[in-house]
Amino acid sequence: MTDFIRSVQRQRLSQIGTVDLVVIGAGMTGAGVAVDAAARGLSVVLLDKGDFGSGTSSKSSKMAHGGLRYLQQKEFRLVYENLRERQRLLKNAPHLIAPLPFLIPLFGSGGVVSKTVTKAYASALRLYDLTGGWRIGRRYRQITREEALGHIPTLRADKLVAGFLYYDARGDDARVALTLARTAHEHGAVCLNYASVTGLTRNIEGLVVGVSGIDHGDNSHFEISSRAVVNATGVWADDIFHLEDATAPSRITPAKGVHITVPADRLPCDVAAVFPVPGERRSIFVLPFDNSAHTFIGTTDTPYDGDIDTPLCTADDVAYLLRAVNAATSSNLTSDDVTGVWAGLRPLLRPRAGTAISERTADLSRRHQVESANDGLIHITGGKWTTYRKMAEDTVDEVASFLGRRRRCSTASLALSGSGSAPSGSDTLATYLFHRFGTRGSEIAQHIARANNAGETPIAGLPHSWAEFEWMCANEMVVSVDDLLTRRTRAYLHDARATVLAARAIAERVAPICGWSPEKVTAMLASFYAMARRELATAGLSIEGLPE
Repeated sequence: MTDFIRSVQRQRLSQIGTVDLVVIGAGMTGAGVAVDAAARGLSVVLLDKGDFGSGTSSKSSKMAHGGLRYLQQKEFRLVYENLRERQRLLKNAPHLIAPLPFLIPLFGSGGVVSKTVTKAYASALRLYDLTGGWRIGRRYRQITREEALGHIPTLRADKLVAGFLYYDARGDDARVALTLARTAHEHGAVCLNYASVTGLTRNIEGLVVGVSGIDHGDNSHFEISSRAVVNATGVWADDIFHLEDATAPSRITPAKGVHITVPADRLPCDVAAVFPVPGERRSIFVLPFDNSAHTFIGTTDTPYDGDIDTPLCTADDVAYLLRAVNAATSSNLTSDDVTGVWAGLRPLLRPRAGTAISERTADLSRRHQVESANDGLIHITGGKWTTYRKMAEDTVDEVASFLGRRRRCSTASLALSGSGSAPSGSDTLATYLFHRFGTRGSEIAQHIARANNAGETPIAGLPHSWAEFEWMCANEMVVSVDDLLTRRTRAYLHDARATVLAARAIAERVAPICGWSPEKVTAMLASFYAMARRELATAGLSIEGLPE
C-alpha cells in the first residue's frame, strides 16, 4: 500500500475507473463511512472540499462520552448507544482515546448541600452506569470536599461541600478523523482533501452515477464514475441537497459551540469537571488539554445563522464561559488569560413539521438519520462524533442494500491505523508520540535520535518538535500551514499567539518536504495571520504584536 501522500492519491484518482462508492465529506462520519465500506470490500473514494476533519470534527469538546444530560431528555437509547461506541473507540484506538474521570462539584451553604440535588445527581449517575457507563471499568462514587479540591484546587472552597466522580473518555478529534482517513486508505480507499464536489451525475434512469468537482491543489476539474454516493458533509449537508433542487427544504439546524483555552496554572485540573451555568439549565465542561500546560473550557450551544464556513467565537461567548467558571472557582479568569479559542457548528437535525420547536438548540436531538430515495444517493445527517462508527455502519448498510452486495460490518472490532501496545517503562517521549501517532511514533523518535536539533520545540511552551512537523508533512497529507498548526497539531488551539509567532520558522523548515515555494509560503502565512487576527479580535482578545 502506498503511503498517505496527496500526489499519490491524486494520481490514483486520475487513473481510477468506476468505483462502488464516492463519499463526500471527510469529517469523522464521512471518513468512518469510507473505513466501513472499504473494510467490506467496496471500492471507495473519499473527498472533502477542505482538510480532513476541518469542519465540526476538529472543533468539538474532544470527549468520547455518553452524554449525561441526555438522560434528562429521556434519550436513554441514545445514551446507551453513545456509551457502547465509546467503549469501541477505547478498544479500537487506544493510542487516541483514553479514559478520563469527570468531577461534579456539589456546592451549598454552611457546609450543607441540598439533599434533593445530591439525590438527583446520584440517581442520574447510577442510571448512567447502568446504561453502559460501567463498561469503562469504574463506577461513579461520591467524594469528599478535600478530594474534590485535590483535583481542582481553585474550586470555591467557601461553598464546596462534596462531589461526584464518574468516568468517560477523551480524544483529539482531529487526530481521530485523520486516522480514520488513513485507515480507509490502508483498506484500499482513495482519500483526497481539498477536492470539492460541485455536481452529481445521473443517468437516463435518474440514478446517481458519479460526481464532478474541482481539485483545489491545482484548480483542475475531475469526474468520477460511481455506483453510489454518500453525502456525509455534516453542517454542509444542505449544500448537497440543493445541488439539484435549490428550493429543497433545509434538513440541518446549525448550533454554535465555542471553547476557550487558558493556562493550567490559572485553572489547574487533573480531571474534567462539570460546572453549572448560573441561571440556566445548562452546564459547561472544564478539561485538561492533551496533558499539556493548558486547560480548555466549553461549550456554548446557541442557534447560528451566519456563514457556516467561518463560525467565530465572540467576546460575549468568552464572557459567558468565564462567568460560569468564575462562579464555581476562585480563579478569577479574565479575557487576558485566554490563549486560544475555537468555534464549531453542530449539524443538528431540524425538527419534523408539526413538532414543537424548542428555542434551545441544546434540546434538539443528537440522533442521526440515514435517508435514501433508492437512486444511489444516500444522506447521513445529525449525530455526534462519539457514534461516528454506528452512523457509518447504518449508512453503509443502506449502500450495500442498494448495490445488492450485503456484507457484514466489521468495524465494531476493527483496530484503527496505528493501534498497538503502548510503550512500556517511563520513556516520556515515546509515550507522548504513541498517543499522537500510535505505533508510527517510533519513526519520529528515531529521527530525533539521529538528527542534531530534531528534538527542539519551535513553539514556546508547547511540546511539538521539528521531527514531528517534518514527519507529518511527509506522511499526513499536509497542504497548508493551517493544516499543520491547527489540526495535525492543536498548537493554535493551545496558544494562538505563540503558534502564530513561530509559524514562519516552521513553514520555512518544512517547505522543501511539502514542495512549497517561497511565494507559496508567504501567501499561506499571510492567510494564516489574517485568520488568527480575525478570530482573536472577534473574541475580544489582543492582537498586539502579531504579524500581518
